[in-house]
Amino acid sequence: MMDFSGSLAAVEAGAAYVAGGVNSGFRTGARPNPLVFTSASGCKLVDADGNVLIDYFLGMGPMLLGHSPKEVVDAARRQLDVSLLVAGQTQLEYDAARLITEMVPSAELVRFSSSGAEAVQVAFRTARAATNRWKIIKFEGHYHGWFDNVYWSVAPDPTIAGDALHPIPVAGTQGQETGENLVVLPWNNIAVIEEQLKNGDIAGIIMEPIMFNSGGILPLPGYLEQVRELCTKYGTVLIFDEVITGFRVSVGGAQGALGVTPDLTILGKALANGFAVAAIAGKKEFMDLVGSGKVMHGGTYNTQSVSMAATVATLELIKTGKPHATIASTGSALMEGLAKEFTNADVMHEIVGYPTVFNVRFDLHGPTDYRSGIKANRERYANFAFELLKSGIRILPRGTWFLSTAHESIDIDKTLSAVRDVLKAGI
Repeated sequence: MMDFSGSLAAVEAGAAYVAGGVNSGFRTGARPNPLVFTSASGCKLVDADGNVLIDYFLGMGPMLLGHSPKEVVDAARRQLDVSLLVAGQTQLEYDAARLITEMVPSAELVRFSSSGAEAVQVAFRTARAATNRWKIIKFEGHYHGWFDNVYWSVAPDPTIAGDALHPIPVAGTQGQETGENLVVLPWNNIAVIEEQLKNGDIAGIIMEPIMFNSGGILPLPGYLEQVRELCTKYGTVLIFDEVITGFRVSVGGAQGALGVTPDLTILGKALANGFAVAAIAGKKEFMDLVGSGKVMHGGTYNTQSVSMAATVATLELIKTGKPHATIASTGSALMEGLAKEFTNADVMHEIVGYPTVFNVRFDLHGPTDYRSGIKANRERYANFAFELLKSGIRILPRGTWFLSTAHESIDIDKTLSAVRDVLKAGI
């Protein structure tokens, strides 16, 4: 079993300079402790203890092409000798935007930002400007960034949230401002949406089209189509947060795979394969509000030159379809292999998603929303993830697995062998 004491020592020493020793609250509390890495290549990470880990975190999703893919690194390296930050435009950002419009169904125009959380704020502002309304609907268990106006009911305690059909918004952190213009609803329930839209005060609806941040839950048949119809009927802006699913579920994201086109789309993660790039893309009638300056959107580091070079290189590769074809083989083998190992070990399980990103849960079948999803045996799964980590396999304790083109058959075989050993020992 692997030792992680070197990482612990590094984090404890670093805590003298970095609050908590980590630079994201989501890294706090990791078992056995937050890890410190010395290198990353392909689908492997090397940590401060010299452990080599097969990585299914993939930077929390961005590394569709694996860590440090040659084409992307070479593009970024070439740009280092050209420009870094020009407080103006480069051809690179136009090329990147054109590629997005060619790949994502809703993308008639694009604006880049540095994070998905920022792009969500632009979407909210645009929806309100377009409708002259103020309220936004979000759903329990969906995550759209850590800003005050949307970091509500991401992982709420149902005993605090109250009625399942009309939840009380639950703040995600201390020090958070009021969410007075936010309406929280259960996902996958069309009736509660129409009930709200009839009031005529909803500017926009934001959702993950596939619920991967908490639970790995697919939309019920016809649900997205019905939401689309209702938004059109009541003049409400439909926003898909495709930070996880964009370019990962398919070349056209979840909307391309599921055939439902929103008004605005939030993109990030796989968009630039590890570089700090996100975007809001959407229909011209809405994006023109941003383009005209009626809706303010700014950012010093938007379209930073090196990041844009990496974005173009990443999108050019994704557009060929080859990355998804490659992962279709390895990802499917992993999903099928996991199902076999769980079944052989008599572990009740469900695997939901795509070869590029899927979710595993224990002791529960068929949840349709956050509250039914949290009935899965999350403690058992977290213990499973921890035991795998000690065997050199790094997976997210929440159940999401990310695959890359760098994962090969030998990595899948090693992973399944480790899973088999962990299950034999009992979890």
